[in-house]
Amino acid sequence: MNEDALQKLSKYVHDARKPLNRISMQAELIKMALNGDVRKEKALAALDKIIASTKDCSATLSELTSEFSNSEVD
Repeated sequence: MNEDALQKLSKYVHDARKPLNRISMQAELIKMALNGDVRKEKALAALDKIIASTKDCSATLSELTSEFSNSEVD
């Protein structure tokens, strides 16, 4: 893998980690809500953020796949 491809891969990995970190934090919030430490409304909002973050991560991984399948042809 050349330097340019490695830099692109690093960017995509970084971009995929951001929504994964959001998912983790929001899951912790839901866990707190189930323990009664946080209001139900916050847990519902956290679920919406988890859904959005999974879509963001999926989009990033699709971009990565597209980028590297295109570079294989080049």
